[in-house]
Amino acid sequence: MTEPIPTGGSADANRRQVLYWRLLSRLFDRDEQTSLESASVAVVDDLGLPAALLDPAVSVDTIVQRFPALAAELRGLLAANDEPADGSADDSSADSGSAADGAADGAAHRPGDAEVRRAALVSKVLLNVFATGSGPVSATQLARWQSDAGWFEQALGSEPGELRRESSGLGATLAGLEGDLVRRMHLREVLADPALAKALTPSMSLIEQLLRDKANLSGVALANAKALIRRFVDEVAEVLRTQVQQTSAGELDRSVPPKRVFRNLDLDRTIWQNLTNWSPEDERLYVDRLYYRQTARRTTPARLIVVVDQSGSMVDSMVNCTILASIFAGLPKVDVHLVAYDTRALDLTPWVHDPFEVLLRTQLGGGTDGTAALALARPKIAEPKNTVLVWISDFYEVNSQAVFDGLQAVHRAGVRVIPVGSVSSSGQQSVNPWFRQRLKDQGTPVISGHIRKLVVELKNFLT
Repeated sequence: MTEPIPTGGSADANRRQVLYWRLLSRLFDRDEQTSLESASVAVVDDLGLPAALLDPAVSVDTIVQRFPALAAELRGLLAANDEPADGSADDSSADSGSAADGAADGAAHRPGDAEVRRAALVSKVLLNVFATGSGPVSATQLARWQSDAGWFEQALGSEPGELRRESSGLGATLAGLEGDLVRRMHLREVLADPALAKALTPSMSLIEQLLRDKANLSGVALANAKALIRRFVDEVAEVLRTQVQQTSAGELDRSVPPKRVFRNLDLDRTIWQNLTNWSPEDERLYVDRLYYRQTARRTTPARLIVVVDQSGSMVDSMVNCTILASIFAGLPKVDVHLVAYDTRALDLTPWVHDPFEVLLRTQLGGGTDGTAALALARPKIAEPKNTVLVWISDFYEVNSQAVFDGLQAVHRAGVRVIPVGSVSSSGQQSVNPWFRQRLKDQGTPVISGHIRKLVVELKNFLT
């Protein structure tokens, strides 16, 4: 064992800095810095922690298997910390450390050790999750990273896999790291292994790869790919449904007599209209007429035509809008049509209620020629005043003038045209400036790319 290093006050701060400087060094440069490595070994050894904690090639799972007492310390490690500001701590964490390696020298009982110990454990979790390196990745490496990411999520107070299912913030970062690892290995190898495929976290980057490669998959690999797409579709649909409230069907139609049933009885109006029948002698109100609320509404089925650019740069929009269209298709009095295009157009309306089937029929990639989509969309416009055309694209078209002229003609006919730069969770969008200005000039500006904005626009039309 190396000689214990000095502790107390600034010495404890120095020990933490050594561990964190080593962490930063290893995150940005895989090569070891000899001085930082040796100093970190001395700190970890002095704390009575296992030296394997510093080895990024050793998974957190392996550490916990060898030293089970550390599991309790890792869970909630990065959650709210209620320890005293001076770095002192009760003996529970110190006892856990002693149990981890059987050390009996009482090192972890010294004031200040708790914070240094925490720095060592934090460094381990962060390094194993965020130092993903470069180059090819094996299935074993992917599985190990997924396990380490699960411990990182537990350190934040979440369940393994919980954060990676989120579409923003840290969850999106973790999903992006996993997506990068998947790209660096043979995806088909992962899909062919049911256990490994099941451990994958569905993300937009992963779904894009599956959609691009689905024609080359078969058997177990294809079945696992479909299961992942279905999981992702269901998760996104659950989020979007919370944003889509039931819309009003229209104004009351007073030409239709109210239905004379108890649930429609207007009690307040009935009492008011019969007040002249009050008998002071009997102290009773005699009712000679009942009044009912009118519930019939004027309704005209609304037609919603969604046109989505399915070129490679628009995969996020393709997935989100396909799911959104299926949700609106489930609303009463809404007739939804879905068209996807690149250089050709595909009418996906027969499957609009099942976004999973829609995605399996898309073919990502290719150029962008909206004239093909216009040719499919125009015949669907039966009543222009009662139709909305949602056009989702970055508008980098091969026939820009022809596409704009087509949208302008539809707009002048009375159709409500809603151009959208992209539909993503982040709201980021990239739109051809030429198109952006002309659409704005004609009174149909490109709306923000955040999907919540599109939900609001569609609800306003259907109300």
